[in-house]
Amino acid sequence: MIRSEPALELDRLHRAYAAVVAVDDVTLSLAKGEFLTLLGPSGSGKTTTLRMIGGFEAPDGGEIRINGAPAQHLPPYLRDTATIFQSGALFPHKTVADNIAFGLRMRGVPRDEIARRIAESLDVVRLTGKEDRYPEQLSGGQRQRVALARSLAVRPSVLLFDEPLSALDLSLRLQLRAEIRRLHQQIGFSAVYVTHDQDEAMALSDRVAVMNRGRIEQIDRPDVVYGAASTEFVHGFVGESSCLDIIADAEGYRDGGRVPLPLALAERLPPGSHRLYLRPARLRIGPDADAAPNRLQMRVDTVEYLGDSWRYHLAAGSVALVADHHADLGFGPGADVTLGWEAAAMRIFS
Repeated sequence: MIRSEPALELDRLHRAYAAVVAVDDVTLSLAKGEFLTLLGPSGSGKTTTLRMIGGFEAPDGGEIRINGAPAQHLPPYLRDTATIFQSGALFPHKTVADNIAFGLRMRGVPRDEIARRIAESLDVVRLTGKEDRYPEQLSGGQRQRVALARSLAVRPSVLLFDEPLSALDLSLRLQLRAEIRRLHQQIGFSAVYVTHDQDEAMALSDRVAVMNRGRIEQIDRPDVVYGAASTEFVHGFVGESSCLDIIADAEGYRDGGRVPLPLALAERLPPGSHRLYLRPARLRIGPDADAAPNRLQMRVDTVEYLGDSWRYHLAAGSVALVADHHADLGFGPGADVTLGWEAAAMRIFS
């Protein structure tokens, strides 16, 4: 359960490499028991931010507070954090039990308490009975679960995840993603998770912070970030969208090729250029589109089978849109179809 007092606070955190600003005055607060994901493309500053929290990089400015106490000048081993890396970073010459015990011994935990925490951590990650094995005797997923057990055993105030699933294949990523979510709901640890994978961020997080060029563009619940993006970058980065350049004038709306667009909007757009975004899953195609307030007559260009849906690439003059449907509608390339959508399905940025 999330509690109001912060486990972690970043206050105007800044980091630059010569003339390149990697993290630009980032400020955020992590409540105890909260799972926060830093999401963004490569070079957005998310990994540098995580490394500064863990003590692996020093900030040029700003403050890091863990449980209210300044921590930016402390080395990693004196911070009340634990980091799970992409590689797992297990000692190959140590058994599972010794890997988990390492951090506990460094902290001076008594021997009988170490044994108890090893057993407890292995039980939590469902690896009981594997304590005498070496990392090379484990699968990739099992190694990451050992890394998670090792971090949980030291009971840090903040658990840091540095893209821990990115090197795994899809099926294993999905299994471990569900495992991390289960453990968070069961234990309630405080976590900062870094990823460029939108599905991971949506599935795991209580809140998502979308980063771009060293800054946080939006921080909110996953459903708000996806459905009500505060900036055009966030909307374009989170989820899939077709983008349509439109021009508003006294005669109505037109696309970039000056073809009239019959848009039903809640409010009239001011004159000028705008960008209209439509998510594929929120578009109707074929007979389902007949009752929609916004409709376009389009032609099927290509069709893709995505496993749980069919994707239709549609064109009409200079307009190109993508629509997903849960069933095969039987439309092949060259077919004329109606595309429709509700006003709420549109996001427009000037």
